[in-house]
Amino acid sequence: MREFTDLTASRRAFLGLAAGGIAMAAGAGAVQARPVRTNARILILGAGAGGAAIANRLLSRLDGAEITILDGRSQHWYQPGFTLIAAGLRGANYAVSGTGDWLPRGVNWINEYAAGIDPESNSVTTTGGQRLEYDYLIVATGLTLDWEAIEGFDLSLAGPDTGISAHYAGPDYAEASWRALDKFTDAGGVGLFGRPATEMKCAGAPVKICLLAEDIATTKGNRDRCEFVYNAQAPNLFGVPVIHHRVRQIMDERDITYRYSHVLKAIDPGAKTATYATPEGDVTDSWDFINVVPPQRAPQAVRESGLAWADRWTDQGWIEVDMQTLRHARYPNVFGIGDINGVPKGKTAASVKFHLPVVEDHLVSEIAGREGTRMYDGYTSCPLITRVGRAMLVEFDYQDNLTPSFPGVIAPLEELWISWLMKEVALKATYNAMLRGRA
Repeated sequence: MREFTDLTASRRAFLGLAAGGIAMAAGAGAVQARPVRTNARILILGAGAGGAAIANRLLSRLDGAEITILDGRSQHWYQPGFTLIAAGLRGANYAVSGTGDWLPRGVNWINEYAAGIDPESNSVTTTGGQRLEYDYLIVATGLTLDWEAIEGFDLSLAGPDTGISAHYAGPDYAEASWRALDKFTDAGGVGLFGRPATEMKCAGAPVKICLLAEDIATTKGNRDRCEFVYNAQAPNLFGVPVIHHRVRQIMDERDITYRYSHVLKAIDPGAKTATYATPEGDVTDSWDFINVVPPQRAPQAVRESGLAWADRWTDQGWIEVDMQTLRHARYPNVFGIGDINGVPKGKTAASVKFHLPVVEDHLVSEIAGREGTRMYDGYTSCPLITRVGRAMLVEFDYQDNLTPSFPGVIAPLEELWISWLMKEVALKATYNAMLRGRA
């Protein structure tokens, strides 16, 4: 009886949270100050989660601004859905919409990429040869996946015939990765998982797919035929100590082998071997299934722009913004949103939601002749799926403090059905509201 009562209470709590979240999203921004009159030229690089959302927000805050968004992609990808696709829980179309679907009228979308950025002359050159001048630049390009850094790998290899998973590459590759995972959890063998040594978007995703794979094999009744190995790039399984200890506990309970300081550097698809760099030298392992997650870096145009840090992340190129205001340290008319920022935390879609009001406040305040006050504290959220139907809603800040959004309702380090629903059901609605500038 108690189990039924707890489940009912959890469902009621979730429905209340979901309804409240949707209501807040719909009503966000309904009461605002009068728009600031300006003729400022604002250029946004990237029409992903950060770029689309800030364009919508600024259009309602600024009267007369010339807002241009530069992005050559025709599709918008809901990247938090890639893990669900790679676990067979959604199809590829779940994560695909049109880029133009999220951009507001009144914003000029140029369907090209940045080829060069010159913050000294306040200009950007496009891949089509246009020269765009700006008064304010917002860099929201996201990052690039450096597949070429993994010797022997090619994206065409992903799928069931090779046992290679590459779910970070996009919706279709995530679906091909599911076919590889499905075959592996049917047939058995050795599955290798891990993450790169660079900073990366959603650092919990490699852990999620490992735990989901183990759960899928267990559900099929094939767990005793499968070996799971998670290769961490550092001396921990997660950068936040308390989350590391909890993930380690879960892997111990489920007999998942984990190894520290193992960084994938090469694969041999024919021999089905993977080579890892370790402090003691290279190690080569055989596999039947491998989930490849490559190093991740800023786009080349950003790396070569002079906006990147000169003494940190020098192989990755993240831009040098103040960690609280997200304003560039050397070019005060430049701001960063999302994965591109060179800050200690914050490469998740949930972080973008908290970047937006900070950048909006400081940019609009300057145009209005006052000082901005909003600060970003490093908030990062990772709905850490541990099995189909269970997840931990872990949220933390720059100081590695847990920052639960629903204290007393959702325990961040417990595997809960309600946390699963927040990821599987409610998150996409909140994400879509954010793109519209309403969350």
